[in-house]
Amino acid sequence: MNVGSICVKIAGRDAGKKCVIVEKKDNLVLIDGETRRRKVNQSHLVPTGEKIELKSGDHEEVKAAFKQMGIEIKDTKPKPKTEKPKKSRKADGKKRAVKKVTKKAVKKEEPKKEAPVKKAEAEKKE
Repeated sequence: MNVGSICVKIAGRDAGKKCVIVEKKDNLVLIDGETRRRKVNQSHLVPTGEKIELKSGDHEEVKAAFKQMGIEIKDTKPKPKTEKPKKSRKADGKKRAVKKVTKKAVKKEEPKKEAPVKKAEAEKKE
């Protein structure tokens, strides 16, 4: 598997989708295509035998090459990061005490029930 090889991803969320190797480092490769652009282990890919000539390896070049092959790639916009509102422990301007719950408080001990005594044993005791 070299740069430009078309592969099918066989593991993970993108399993069954076609991708192309953009960059190679040791046992990891950077892939792009129908899959998300990310580094994956080579053992998660199966080569198809096809090859694409890549110059720069940017997403637009990969997208154009896949379009020539008849495979359409959907672009997704990254979700904007929004700031989450900070949660304060203060309510109504007062600090609330945090009550610690112990295992003993959670697990209430129930009185042990006696096992039912057989009639024959009950008669012997009387």
